[in-house]
Amino acid sequence: NLAPIYPFSRPHPLSLYLLTIMTLSTFLHLSSRFPSAWQRLPSPNTTKGSPATSPTTTPPTERGMWTVNSIGRLGNQMGEYATLYALAKMNGRQAYILPEMHRQLAPLFRITLPVVSSDVVRSVRWRNYGLHDWMSEEYRHIKGKYVRLTGYPCSWTFYHHLRQEILQEFSFHDHVKEEANQYLAGLRGQRRNVTYVGVHVRRGDYVRVMPQIWKGVVADKAYLEKAMGYFRDKYKEPVFVVTSNGMEWCRENINASQGDVYFSGDGKESSPGRDFALLAHCNHTIMTIGTFGIWVGYLVGGETVYLANYTLPDSPFLRLFKPEAAFLPEWIGINADLSPLRGGT
Repeated sequence: NLAPIYPFSRPHPLSLYLLTIMTLSTFLHLSSRFPSAWQRLPSPNTTKGSPATSPTTTPPTERGMWTVNSIGRLGNQMGEYATLYALAKMNGRQAYILPEMHRQLAPLFRITLPVVSSDVVRSVRWRNYGLHDWMSEEYRHIKGKYVRLTGYPCSWTFYHHLRQEILQEFSFHDHVKEEANQYLAGLRGQRRNVTYVGVHVRRGDYVRVMPQIWKGVVADKAYLEKAMGYFRDKYKEPVFVVTSNGMEWCRENINASQGDVYFSGDGKESSPGRDFALLAHCNHTIMTIGTFGIWVGYLVGGETVYLANYTLPDSPFLRLFKPEAAFLPEWIGINADLSPLRGGT
């Protein structure tokens, strides 16, 4: 009788053991030579041609971690953000913003700098580095991997060489643009060649602080008439869109009898974000004083008229603020009337 024939004979235990050892050895050898797929794939938070949006894409241990204080209102926050962006890049460091700055700027703008968590802020031993308002040569060589910039930087001299990048950082979300443009379109009326001029009148605490502390003045009725007259003479159908934190004063002191002046929000004070978006979607700018108006003019990119020489020559304000570093050279300055200060009124 023939024994039954089986397709495979039962392997010996020793053979299984040797086969396992050989397979494992081969796998380890190949792994050491070729990285696995997940090691070679780019981070899901990084796309080609776009900046990193997650701290994991740029480990702090390699490039350090720089941030900036988040103080002041919208214009100050924008100045702090742009200065951090420029100085960190200049010094080869990775910039992160504080959560409170993200809360102020992210609802309006498509900012890209990653946010550092509150826990990390508290745990890092920061080197505080104070800035004055304008760019200085020593800021190109700031030492330290974990630096927190402090101060109220508000000058184009920090970041103007990166103008297009800064404009991109402060590009508006679509719904913000749509709301602003819809409002402006409603002011066109029957005009065929309309030119929108945003007017920002800074009042509030400046009305008291400028004369009492800084030996300066805020914009008056005569300045606004001159500034608006410049655009009326140059453009056929200007439309002036007025925003302010003192709208009652504006309605009483800005002549709207020609039918080309509109007070935003039906003459009631609106939110800073809404006012800023509205002004930034105009063609040109009339500002008075303050970083809010400076940033409007910078983003609009058209002609900007500003209040010039609004302090006495011995003002302590001039030790903190350089007009030539705040206002772009091509902007148009109209000198303030300082007679109320000289006359003691």
